[in-house]
Amino acid sequence: METPRRDFLKAVGLGSGALLLNPFDVLGETEKKEINAIQEKEVFVKRAITADVLIAGGGLAGVCAALAAARNGSKVVLFQNRSRLGGNASSEIRMHICGATQLKQIWRETGIIEELMLTESVTNPQACYEMLDYVFYDKIANEPNITLLLDTMLFSVETSNDHITLAKGYCSQTEEFYEVNAKFYIDCTGDGTLAALAGAEFMRGREAKSTWNEPLGLPKADDITMGNSLLFMAQKHDKPMPFKAPSWARKYTLTDFRYRKIQSWEYGYWWLELGGTENIVNDGQKIRHDLMSVLFGVWDYIKNSGNHPESENWALSWFGLIPGKRESRRITGDYVMIQQDVQNPRLFEDRIAYGGWPLDDHLPKGMDDTSMNPYRSIKLKGPYSIPFRSIYSKSFKNLLMAGRNISVSHVALSSTRVMATCATLGQAAGTAAAFCISKNSSPAQVYANKELLNAYQQLLLRQDQALLGVVNSDPADLARQAKVSTSVETAEGKAVSVIDGYNRNVGDGSTHQWQAPLNGSEQWIALKWPKPQQINTVEFTFDTGLNRFLRISAEASVMKKQVRGPQPETVADYKLVLSYKGKPVYTQQVTDNYLRKKIHTFTGVKADEVKVVISKTNGDALARIFEIRCYG
Repeated sequence: METPRRDFLKAVGLGSGALLLNPFDVLGETEKKEINAIQEKEVFVKRAITADVLIAGGGLAGVCAALAAARNGSKVVLFQNRSRLGGNASSEIRMHICGATQLKQIWRETGIIEELMLTESVTNPQACYEMLDYVFYDKIANEPNITLLLDTMLFSVETSNDHITLAKGYCSQTEEFYEVNAKFYIDCTGDGTLAALAGAEFMRGREAKSTWNEPLGLPKADDITMGNSLLFMAQKHDKPMPFKAPSWARKYTLTDFRYRKIQSWEYGYWWLELGGTENIVNDGQKIRHDLMSVLFGVWDYIKNSGNHPESENWALSWFGLIPGKRESRRITGDYVMIQQDVQNPRLFEDRIAYGGWPLDDHLPKGMDDTSMNPYRSIKLKGPYSIPFRSIYSKSFKNLLMAGRNISVSHVALSSTRVMATCATLGQAAGTAAAFCISKNSSPAQVYANKELLNAYQQLLLRQDQALLGVVNSDPADLARQAKVSTSVETAEGKAVSVIDGYNRNVGDGSTHQWQAPLNGSEQWIALKWPKPQQINTVEFTFDTGLNRFLRISAEASVMKKQVRGPQPETVADYKLVLSYKGKPVYTQQVTDNYLRKKIHTFTGVKADEVKVVISKTNGDALARIFEIRCYG
C-alpha cells in the first residue's frame, strides 16, 4: 500500500505522469515566474468555482454520480479530461457496457444506468456510437445543477487535515484554470488520480494469497495489473479492399491465435491487450503505440495471411486511439472487498449496489504472450452485494469513489470493474454525497448511524438503484397505507403487488407486479385512503424486461440478443387521475413512455384516490406495474 503524497510523486516520476501533478511542484523558480507572468498577462484565465460536489472523471461512473448528486439537490462540477462523456463506453473507445446481465437471470442494473440505456435504445435505433455520446451529454446538459467542464484535466488537489479543500483543473481548449472548492469530492477517474494527488491511501497490483486468504491470490504480491485494450470496426464492401500494413505493425501467424478466436471482424477484439507488466498510467504513450502495432498486425493477418479469404471485401472503418483501461490504482476504504465477497456472497448491512460479472482476470502480458489463454473467467452463481464502506476513502472524510478504483482486492476487481456495475457505484456515490451534505455527516458517520444508513439505502431504492434484499420501508410513502383495487388482475400479478415493497422480480418465485390483460381495452389500478391526503408526487416503476441484455454494440450477434427501441413490456400510454370524493381533481396524460421509472410532480393536491388508467404497452399483451409510490 502506498500512502503519502511523496511516494505518489516518486511513483509517477516526471515524463507523461507530470500532467497529473500541480505544475508548480516540478518547476524551478525561473519557470514559476514565467508562468505567473503569463497569467498576469491574462493569457490563461483563472476561474474560482464553489460547489457542493466536485466529480473528477466523466465515464459512466462519473456521469451517474453527477446526475445522482444533482437530482438530490447538490450543485455539481464535473471535470472530464476528454471532449466526450462515457469513458470506455464512448465513441472514442467503444467497449461493451457489461454487468450482472452476464448471469443470464433477472439482474440487469436499474436506476440511472437503466434510464441511460433505455433512452439510448430509443434515441439511437441506428446503433451509432456518437449518438450514445449524445445521450450522455444531453442528460448532463438538462440538469441545471451540473456545471460540465469538458477537456479539463485535474492536476492538483489541496487538503487540510482529513478533508480535501480544493481541486484544480486546466482546460487546454479554452486556456482556463479552474479552482473548485467543494464540500465533497468524488473520484471517478478510474486511475484514482484525485485520491492519489490528495495523498489518500491506495492499492496497486496483485495481492499475495496471504493478504486476505484469497484462493486466487498469488504466492507473492507484485505490481502487475490487467492491461489495456484497443478496438477496431470494419465494414463489408461490394469489391475487394486490399490492405497494406505499416512497417511498425507486428507480424502474426496461425499459432498466435490458438487461444484467441477470429470468428468475425466487424468488431474486434477485447484480447488486443497489452500493458499489464508496465506502469499502466505513466507508460500510456508507449502502450498506446504498441497496441496500435498489435491492432494493425492482427488486421494484416486477417487480410493477408490467406487463412481468412472471406475478408477480401472487408475494410477497417474505425480504430481506437484511446486504449480502454481495466485496472490501475484502487483507493482504500473502510472495507476492502475480496474474492470471497464475490464468490460466496453475503448481504452487507451497508449494501448500496451489486455486481454479477464473472471473476474475469486477464493475462498481464496480453498479446506479448500468445502461448497462453488471455484470461481466466470464473462464473458466479448469482449477484453479490457491494458495501458502502468500499466507496468512501478511509483517508479523507469528504472523499468518495466510484468505478474501477473502489476499495477492492485485485481478484475482486476482476468482477467489479465492468461499466454497468461502475455506473451503479456512481449513482450510490453521488447520492451519498448529497445525502451527507443534507445530514451534515461524513460517510463513515452515516455507516455508523444505522438510522441514517437505512434512510440512505431507502433513498437509493426509491430512485431505482440496484440493491439486493432491501425493500421499501419508507415512512413517507403514502401508498403503503392505501387500499389497492383494480379493474382486473392475473392470478400471478395481483394488484396488491404494487405496494409489497419490491420494485422488480427478485427470483423468489413471486411476480411482484400487477398484471392486467389489455385485450384492446383500458385497465386501471387505484390506491385509496379513508382520509384525504396532500399529494405532490406519484411515482411508477414499470417493467422493462430486466432479464435481457440492453447495450449498444458493433457486433451483430450481440445486437440480436436484445430489443432495440422501447421494451415491449413497458407501459406506453396511460392517464394519471387524482380524485377527491369521487371527483377528479388532477389529471395527466402520458403517451409513448419507454422509461422504467416515471415521476409525476405537481403542487400539493388534496385527494383520497390515485388511479392510473393504462391503454397501451409497447407491444406486450399485459399491462405491468412493479410499484406505485405517493408522497406529500
